[in-house]
Parts: sequence; structure tokens; C-alpha cells
Amino acid sequence: MSMSLEIRSPKYERAAITIPAEAANLQKRFNGTVCSSKGDEYVIRNNIIDLLEDDIPEMSWAQSSNHWKVTAALYEDIWRKRSLSILSGEDFPIQKEQELLMSWLNPQSHHKYLDIGCSTALYGRLIKKEVTDCEVVSLDFSHQMLEEARIKSEVEGVDQYLLRADARHLPFFSATFDGLAMGGTLNELTDPARVLYEARRVIKKDGAFFMMHLIKADAWYVRLLQESAEFGGITFWSTEESNELFEQTGFRVADQFSKGIVCFTKLIPA
Repeated sequence: MSMSLEIRSPKYERAAITIPAEAANLQKRFNGTVCSSKGDEYVIRNNIIDLLEDDIPEMSWAQSSNHWKVTAALYEDIWRKRSLSILSGEDFPIQKEQELLMSWLNPQSHHKYLDIGCSTALYGRLIKKEVTDCEVVSLDFSHQMLEEARIKSEVEGVDQYLLRADARHLPFFSATFDGLAMGGTLNELTDPARVLYEARRVIKKDGAFFMMHLIKADAWYVRLLQESAEFGGITFWSTEESNELFEQTGFRVADQFSKGIVCFTKLIPA
């Protein structure tokens, strides 16, 4: 059974909100309202804690497509499980990515982990399945993706907190999490530096951050496709450029591995 979760009010930085443990039990529907000591209220519907409600943050076209129900329904089974092989140009089953996640993040019992821009909570579900007595929060700003994450978690018997929030303003107090994970979200962010600064704020000083993102291609014809994708709000950096971004936002590269345009990075607080 999960413990209750304390988060920070999106409106009042010093005010806490306690999320009941029942919200993390995805085998049973939970609905309700939570509030901070300052009185700001937020709704929980079908176990999804909604800190945004109708406050839709600025987003790119690539990000807005995540709000489509069809995107959420097809994302993991049709695209995500095959994407690394397609993008790397060689056979790269998702199991290899999952093994790398578990090796670098090394989740432990009774520790807390955050999946940022979780989509269908692929990472969050895996962490919780591997270490059942750790605490996992999966965060995204797409209600449709979180609904799909809830369905998949229910089917797999995974309990975790599902939080709808803006990663540019992570609703947590400093040094809350022992580990962070982000898979494929960095390239879609409109303000990646701000999200990384927030990630640095909420991770503990001895924590690890598992990152998967896409880098600039060497082949000219792939670079042309990437330049076209940038019009939709997707940004590609070289490995050197992305590492510079990580360092500027308070992280140090502890390990790194690339396959084609797919880059995996283990970050630790500098």
C-alpha cells in the first residue's frame, strides 16, 4: 500500500497538499478534492490528480498532439515499442532500453521516483513493477496520456500516483525525489532549460536522472527530416550541445550511450 504523497501547491510555494494513498491504488477508482492550507483546491478524477484543470500551458504542435485520444491510444503499442529500432537504424528492442533504465537509475525500496513527461508512464510502471515498495509519481500535462497510463497500470497491477501538471513548475518541494526519468520528452519541450532547472531542484543531491532524447543526425538526408520536424516544435541538439544544456542546468553527465540519433544519458546533480 502506498503512503500518502505530499506535494507543493502550484499557487503557494510554501503550502503543502496531501494526496491520499487511495489515489495511487489504480485497481480501484478514486475521486475527490484536495486542497492546501491556503484554500486552493484541485480535483482528483479516476485517480488522476489534476493541478491544471482548464489552465492549458503554452505548447508546440508536437506537444498538442499528445492531447489527442488517438495519439494516447496508439502511442506505446504502435510507436513507442518500435521507435528505438526505427530511429537508431538497427534492432533495438524496448527491453534493452528498460534494462538500461533499471541499471542506471537503480531504484531502491522506500525511495521516491518521478517520471517527467511520462506519456503512458512506461518508465514509471517499470520502476514500480521492479521495486514494488518504492513510491512512483508519473507526471504529464496530457489528460489523455494519463488516462491511458491509468488503464495500463490497472491491467499490470501497478500502483502509482498520476499527476497532471506543468513540468516547468514541478509541484514538489526541493530534494523530494531519489531519482528522475524522462523518455523522449526533452525534444518536445518549449522551454527545456526551465524544466531541467526544476528537475535539478526536486532531485536529491545523491540522486540519478535517466534521460532518453534524440540528437542531430550525421546523415544529411536525416538532418533534412529533422529540420522539417523543428517546424512542429521538435528540437534536436548534438551530443555536445545537449550535454552543455545539462551542465548549465546543474547536472553532470555520469554515463552516456548512443545508437543512431537515440541518446541515453545518466545525469547526476553537479
